[in-house]
Amino acid sequence: MISFIVPAHNEELWIAKCLGSIRTATEKLAEPYEVIVVDDASTDSTPRIAEQIGVRVIRVEHRKISAVRNAGAREARGEVFFFVDADTQINERAVSAALTALRSGAAGGGCLFGLNGPVPLWGRIIHFVASVVGRLIRWVGGCFLFCTAEAYGAAGGFSENLYAGEDIAFTRALKKVGRFVVPKPKVVTSGRKLDVVGPWEVMALMLTIVFRGPRYESKWVRDILYGRRAQDCKKRENAV
Repeated sequence: MISFIVPAHNEELWIAKCLGSIRTATEKLAEPYEVIVVDDASTDSTPRIAEQIGVRVIRVEHRKISAVRNAGAREARGEVFFFVDADTQINERAVSAALTALRSGAAGGGCLFGLNGPVPLWGRIIHFVASVVGRLIRWVGGCFLFCTAEAYGAAGGFSENLYAGEDIAFTRALKKVGRFVVPKPKVVTSGRKLDVVGPWEVMALMLTIVFRGPRYESKWVRDILYGRRAQDCKKRENAV
């Protein structure tokens, strides 16, 4: 069985699209699956929407995505784990390519992503360069990661010492366990953070990741991910 683990905090504008894409993808593949939404202290209707759709919802209060993903993995019953962010929409091609890779011996992997909604020119340029580099070095963001349950355990799950960069650390750990793949299909995720950052901040973040690896967390990064600027990402959400 496949376990889809969806961490979510105040994602009422996106969660239904995410869960709908999971249902559509898996129905086309005719694979047995479960979906676990890990509601991390939401104050909006995120958990209610997920329950109405008919998926399992568990409640935590971590405000740390590494711990939220791990909480979902502890409840998962599948032999394969897919970690899908709540603002991400997946597709049958991405899931099928991931399963093919895992069943041929890969430990895990992830897909590159396109951005939902309007993207400024500077964002398209940076995204293109990052995608090319990511495919070359086999590194992807955390919006769509997959692995076998065995590889997850061997890698030690997501590091709960990190508020940011946990996806990079997990990718590195999986590469030590076995083969890490980046299939050709892409998923789609929200580009909402481009509304609250500029090109220089994005480039500074990328350079920081290059030199510091998963430990790139700083005050301004946490502000984007969890603070005031995360709460201000409404323009794009309301437009999509």
